[in-house]
Amino acid sequence: MSHLLTGAEKRALKSQAQRLDAVVRVGQAGVTEAVVASLTDALERHSLVKVRFAGFKEERKTLAPQLAQDTHSTLVQQVGNVAVFYRQSAGA
Repeated sequence: MSHLLTGAEKRALKSQAQRLDAVVRVGQAGVTEAVVASLTDALERHSLVKVRFAGFKEERKTLAPQLAQDTHSTLVQQVGNVAVFYRQSAGA
């Protein structure tokens, strides 16, 4: 993970995430290298990214933390079939 977030930082990120659309989808194939690469690319461009679990909905509670670890990001929140990831940009 990039770093631990304070409560205030998490609240601010959750607030920002409400206005975002999911840009990465975990489908029937599960968490593939392509999904990890797509999330990594999205995090490099946006820092805050929503991921929708269209498949593997039952496993999402274990897959989301694994995705965070694989992409060196922080899992900000999970609500239903959507997870929000944050990674501080290289310039910050």
